[in-house]
Amino acid sequence: MRSFMKLKRYQLKQVHLCVWAGAIILAFFIFVAVFADALMPYGMEELTAPFQRPSSEHLLGTNDIGQDIFSELILGTRTTLLTGITAAACIIIIGTGIGLAGGYFGGRLDKALQSLTAVGMTIPQLPFAIVFVAFMEPSMWNIVIAICVTAWPTTARLVRAKVLEVRQLPFVRVEEMMGQQSSVIMLRHILPNMSDIVLMRATLAVATSMVTEASLSFLGLGVYNQKSWGSILYYAFHKNGVVAGYTWWYVPPIICISLCIFAFVLIGYYGLGTRSPGKREEYQVIQ
Repeated sequence: MRSFMKLKRYQLKQVHLCVWAGAIILAFFIFVAVFADALMPYGMEELTAPFQRPSSEHLLGTNDIGQDIFSELILGTRTTLLTGITAAACIIIIGTGIGLAGGYFGGRLDKALQSLTAVGMTIPQLPFAIVFVAFMEPSMWNIVIAICVTAWPTTARLVRAKVLEVRQLPFVRVEEMMGQQSSVIMLRHILPNMSDIVLMRATLAVATSMVTEASLSFLGLGVYNQKSWGSILYYAFHKNGVVAGYTWWYVPPIICISLCIFAFVLIGYYGLGTRSPGKREEYQVIQ
C-alpha cells in the first residue's frame, strides 16, 4: 500500500511538472506577443541587404527584401496567437452552448442540434477554410469564422455527453424538484462540472486553430499585411528560401509553432490529472 501511494505521488509530481513546463512555454510566447513592439530589434520598415546570413547584427539573417527575420518572428507571434486564441474562444462558446442546451433540454431541440452537429462534422476543415477565406477575403475574422464553422461540433458532442451524465446526479435532481430555473441549474451546477472537458477542448482548439492559420498563411491566405509565423513560411517558400537552403528563414517559425502547440497540449492533457474527480460533485451535493 505504501509503495502504491509513493507511485501515485510520483505520477502526480510528473503531471505537475508537465503542466508547469507547458505554462512556462506559453507564458513566454504570450509575453513576446504582448511586448513585441518593444522586443523587436528592427522595425519592418527598416530594410537592409537581402538574404543575409545570421550574424551578431541580424540573429536570423534577413529575408528577400532585407527585413530582419528575428523581428519578423517576434511580430508574427502576436498575429498567430491572437488568431488561435480568438478562434478557440469562439469554438468553446458555440460548442459548449449547443452541447449544454441539447443535453439538458433534450427532445426536439436536442435532435435538431444533433443534426446540425452531424452536418458540421462532415465538413473538412482545411479545404473549407481555404475556399471560404479565398472567396471572402484574407482577414483574421474570416479565418476565425472558417475555423469555427468546422471545429465546434466535436466540442458540442463531448459537452452534450457530459451533460447527460451530470444531469442524473442527485444535486441536479434536487434543484429541479425545488423548481429552480433551468438557466440557473445549467450555469451554476452543470457547467462547473464540465471544466475538465472545456479546458481540454480549449487548449486543443487553440493548437488546431494555430495550425490552420499557419496553413492558410503558407498558402497566401493569411491576415493581409500582418506578419505571422505562417506568412514567414509562405515567403520563405515562394522566394526560394527553402530551395536555397536558408534554414534560418523557415526553420524558426516551424519550431515556434511546434513549441506553442506542445505547450497547449501539455496544459490541456496533463492539466486534467491535477483535478480530483468527483470533488466538485461532492461539494455541490453537500451544498
